[in-house]
Amino acid sequence: MYREAFIAAIFGALIGVSIWGGRSLRRVWDFPQPQWSALKPPHLRMPTSERPRFWVDRQSVGKPYGNKVRGLLTFRGNPTRTYYGEGPVPRRRPRVLWSYPRQAMCAMSVDLGSSRLWCGTGWTGQPAVFERRGRTWVVFGAYDKAVHFVDAATGKDILPPFVTGDIIKGSVTIDPDGYPIVYIGSRDNIFRAIAFDRDRPYQLWGLKSDAVQPTLWNDDWDGAALVLDYHLFVGGENSQFHIVKLNRGYDWRGRVDVDPRIVFHAPGWDQDVLKRAGDQNMSIENSVAMFEGSVFFANSGGLAQGWDIRNLLRGQPPRRHFRYWTGDDVDASIVIDRDGALYIGAEYERGNRRSQDVGQIMKLAPGRSKDPLVWSRRDIQGTKSGVWATPALYRDLLVVATHTGRLLGLDKQTAAVRWELPMGSKLWQSPVIVDGILLQGDCQGNLRAFDVGDTRAPPRLLWTLQLPGCIESTPAVWKGRIYLGTRGGFVYAIGEGN
Repeated sequence: MYREAFIAAIFGALIGVSIWGGRSLRRVWDFPQPQWSALKPPHLRMPTSERPRFWVDRQSVGKPYGNKVRGLLTFRGNPTRTYYGEGPVPRRRPRVLWSYPRQAMCAMSVDLGSSRLWCGTGWTGQPAVFERRGRTWVVFGAYDKAVHFVDAATGKDILPPFVTGDIIKGSVTIDPDGYPIVYIGSRDNIFRAIAFDRDRPYQLWGLKSDAVQPTLWNDDWDGAALVLDYHLFVGGENSQFHIVKLNRGYDWRGRVDVDPRIVFHAPGWDQDVLKRAGDQNMSIENSVAMFEGSVFFANSGGLAQGWDIRNLLRGQPPRRHFRYWTGDDVDASIVIDRDGALYIGAEYERGNRRSQDVGQIMKLAPGRSKDPLVWSRRDIQGTKSGVWATPALYRDLLVVATHTGRLLGLDKQTAAVRWELPMGSKLWQSPVIVDGILLQGDCQGNLRAFDVGDTRAPPRLLWTLQLPGCIESTPAVWKGRIYLGTRGGFVYAIGEGN
């Protein structure tokens, strides 16, 4: 009897310490909390090796996303959206090594009140490719309403697909700190953290798009999140910017778990942009970018902005320090160079004076608050033109793919056009440059490789590979292979090997 009472007392004390410790880890500001999906108690063992690190600095531009997980972990590879993978890239015409799955990935989905069939992978749809325990994984979301976990060597499932309630358009993010977690949003209203250290992928947490208020537009999640210093940063098509403290750890069985809390959220719009844009399409479809102590993103109303997060770890809320209205929809992600300059591609749909004056390709200096526009170029051809694809940086060159099929090489300092290639079809795939080779797909299914090693000379075509379906998704390059999906319904591994 005394032994049982003693054990009960010890157990009660441990539970009390665990709960108190959980509270000390979860300091939040007074903002509305989400309605969590699959939320579980936070009795996690936090690794002692996890320590806060500095925010993104200029030395990380063009480099991999940290050093704990080797691979291409998020859309455009790193927080400045400037890492495109690891070569070599095939210099001779490659072939398809495998296609996945056996039958086309397709599903019906409703968009703006109209139901239609969606197949394959779309914008932005870049796979994550990373190494884990002696195996290379390819992870991606698709239009069959599922997240897939595929062996890069064989094209076979490592884990069964994780099925969501609607299609997935955006790119996944793999936890850069080594936790076996993939972060991804779906059109079914939920942004998820999914564990892949079990026999089947398992949802640890879900953030609903209506969990915070106010919201505008819809409940989709296109942008790829960033994870840094215990926090997740993501924008949604609910037009809100979210910061979530993940509280990651491992349970008593050694399986990964999280106990997330929203520590900050803010509308991605203000009254001025609502008035000037003339509508409520303010969704955040691009992937947030980071540089030094700031997070940058833009919305479908054309509002680009930066938030100072340097004091986040001290318990102070972020502060918006940069604002610039481009005039029209910015779905392409902001790209940041070593000097902290922002490169932005905007669409041309509203046809207003601002977008005609500012242009669709621009370089901004966020430190120049009164006049941040360094240079700009127009791409206005008809009633629908401009840029859907995220620009690419390579040395002193900025490569931009346009909706009207122009592939442009611009001097990043002056915006001078060094070369222009007409591709004959709309370009939604974001350009990828690895080892001086530029990969660009079009909506006729052509994947082309160009030699851009000499940034001042017109690119030399190395090869063209025809694939079924429009190429909207951005390719992932890793160790001699190219992984990408098309609207034809499949994801492919492409290379020169067997």
